[in-house]
Amino acid sequence: MATVARAYAPSLLSTPSILRAASRNRHATSSLFPGAYTPFCRSFRIQIPRPVSLRVRAARTESTSVSLGFRAPYFELPEPLTGKTVKLDDYEGSPALLVMFICNHCPFVKHLKKEITKLARFYMTKGLAVVAISSNSTITHPQDGPEFMAEEAKSFGYPFPYLFDESQEVARAFGAVCTPEFFLFKKEGRRPFELVYHGQFDDSRPSNNLPVTGRDLSRAIDCVLSGQKLPVDQKPSVGCSIKWHPS
Repeated sequence: MATVARAYAPSLLSTPSILRAASRNRHATSSLFPGAYTPFCRSFRIQIPRPVSLRVRAARTESTSVSLGFRAPYFELPEPLTGKTVKLDDYEGSPALLVMFICNHCPFVKHLKKEITKLARFYMTKGLAVVAISSNSTITHPQDGPEFMAEEAKSFGYPFPYLFDESQEVARAFGAVCTPEFFLFKKEGRRPFELVYHGQFDDSRPSNNLPVTGRDLSRAIDCVLSGQKLPVDQKPSVGCSIKWHPS
């Protein structure tokens, strides 16, 4: 506890009733003990609590292993911003598809959000199809609901559709467990989309002070679009756990 004295006393003793009481105290004291009077304000103390600093930490979850070559699960989900329905078949003519599981509130997503938008915008001009999906429960996290998703997409100028997986069935079909989580698929001819990258955006985290570069994901996209093989050793994505509906 911090002790503050003297500085606050003049303002607190400025009322007439307190001044009269102090004057009577002075005369009474001086008559009994001449020369012993100590001004009232010098002994007046105020106890002020020190501010308490709180640190909020998000639970870290790593993306689990999903076999490369895994076929993209079918999805058909609403886009809150436009009211349209977006489905996997809409990207049949694209050579590659990036599916990202994100949300509004997660600190790990917020940390990357601007660079995710830049990366997506850049590679979409080169033929990459991009979709973002939020599967968080709005029962436990209403801030991740469709109304707020629409505001988020508009505010950040997402060039990709931001879809709402209310039933969470799409997240379970993909094997998604955290936000952000990235699934990069490639397509060859009439074959279905096959998973070639399921790793991190880059090494940057909210607390490690490393710059956000998108290095890992951008390298993977470059390889896919240029027809090169991707490394099998891929660092998992790290983020907040997907918030499943309460059972």
